[in-house]
Amino acid sequence: MELEEVFSSKPRMKILKLVYTFGSLNASDVARRIKMNYAATNQHLKVLEEAGILQVHVYGRVHMYRFNVDSAKAKAVQNLIDVWEQR
Repeated sequence: MELEEVFSSKPRMKILKLVYTFGSLNASDVARRIKMNYAATNQHLKVLEEAGILQVHVYGRVHMYRFNVDSAKAKAVQNLIDVWEQR
């Protein structure tokens, strides 16, 4: 997946900031917080998972998303958010 594809979406950037802030969120919480329907949110989460930035842990019907601790891409995104959000 190309860098432009990941960062060209405002909802994906909102998702990344949320997961960065909260550490781990389920798909329903993400959808509610970014004010998008579940299906659209789930598609964005899948893109971020396929890119290796987020990882999902499934507990029954609950899908919990967090940054992939083994991914250099995820660490770079976390660093970018950290630097960008410093005031």
